[in-house]
Amino acid sequence: MEAEIHPASAAQPVVLVLASGRGLRFAASGGTVHKLRAPLGGTTVLEHTLAAVRASGLPWHVEDVGHPGMGDSIAAAVHATAGAAGWLVLPGDLPLIRPETLRTIAAALADPHCAVAMPVYRGERGHPVGFAAQCLQGLLALTGEQGAARLVRAQAQQGRVRWLDVEDEGAVTDIDTMTDLERAALLLAARS
Repeated sequence: MEAEIHPASAAQPVVLVLASGRGLRFAASGGTVHKLRAPLGGTTVLEHTLAAVRASGLPWHVEDVGHPGMGDSIAAAVHATAGAAGWLVLPGDLPLIRPETLRTIAAALADPHCAVAMPVYRGERGHPVGFAAQCLQGLLALTGEQGAARLVRAQAQQGRVRWLDVEDEGAVTDIDTMTDLERAALLLAARS
């Protein structure tokens, strides 16, 4: 899949769909294909994630070029979309994320006192994590496996993180193992 922005808008944050991980835990648990290509409800894990992103109406970018770690992937995706009003970092393995959760996180970033917005489902932190444009340099500097946790902590110390309660189990339902995939299939079937 080619990485590009769909459709670009400087007024809205861009959803960064991270799809460049190796999926080693999934393979170790018995997965025979990459976790993002694993079948789920008639399509793939990644296609479910992208369908929610498209339905949100927000601009988006898929980062699917191999990178050494999550931090490197985020930095590359932010670099490719550096003129955006902000970014929603969404791992590609969250196939049950709801479009309204994406819109909720994006809306929170419109508050000038909010540098980071994070969904919380029943006490559990989830994705996507939203970053306002003021986080640009910090995001571009990310490297390694840690992702943006250090940047979130720094913004929290300044009181610039907003925790948003959401009724979306998809915000905390990632696919790391075959057991996760089976659970997601049950949740998806229950939605229908």
